[in-house]
Amino acid sequence: MEHQNVTLSLPKDVLRKFKHIAIEKNTSLSGLLTETIMRIVAESDRYKLAARENIVLMEEGFNLGTRGRIESKREELYER
Repeated sequence: MEHQNVTLSLPKDVLRKFKHIAIEKNTSLSGLLTETIMRIVAESDRYKLAARENIVLMEEGFNLGTRGRIESKREELYER
């Protein structure tokens, strides 16, 4: 996989806390940021795939065994 460098501008207090988090996780700032961005991209890809799959299911519909007929009357369904 080809890599490209980027430059970020962060508030100093956020950068300081981010450095501490990277140290706690025994990684570098670059490593932690790369891992986080890759996770976000993967989640987005999975969401888009699931959305497409669900749209296909909705377009195909489901066989409810009624052959397209409604046999019950509304009043019967809501009878108490």
